Amino acid sequence: MASDADLLAAAEVVRARAYAPYSRFRVGAAILADDGKIYSGANVENAAYPIGNCAEASAIAAMIAGGGKRITRMYVTGPGSAPVTPCGGCRQRIREFADQDVVVISHGIDGAPLSQTVAQLLPHSFGPEYLPK
Repeated sequence: MASDADLLAAAEVVRARAYAPYSRFRVGAAILADDGKIYSGANVENAAYPIGNCAEASAIAAMIAGGGKRITRMYVTGPGSAPVTPCGGCRQRIREFADQDVVVISHGIDGAPLSQTVAQLLPHSFGPEYLPK
């Protein structure tokens, strides 16, 4: 089973590959999925700002493309000392693929990591279980 150190390493490798020429704020994300594999993604900016991708969304897309279905743990890294937490949209994306008790670790690489559950990141959230089957 992958450790938090493995997830941190994967997030840092991909963060170095982020395409962030506008913000210069490189973010990496690594997911431990239900299939036991680690999937990672980096932020990808675009001159037309609204169509860029966050690192978390990129990692989720990699997980789905690779055959994983559910997030069991997630690590997000970025610059600075403050924890780099997922944006609101990514919190909802994570919620789609993770149970409420899944831990998301947010880390400004020069500071201490912050561990929170999905329920803490997005309280009173709306998930797929609310939709008719």
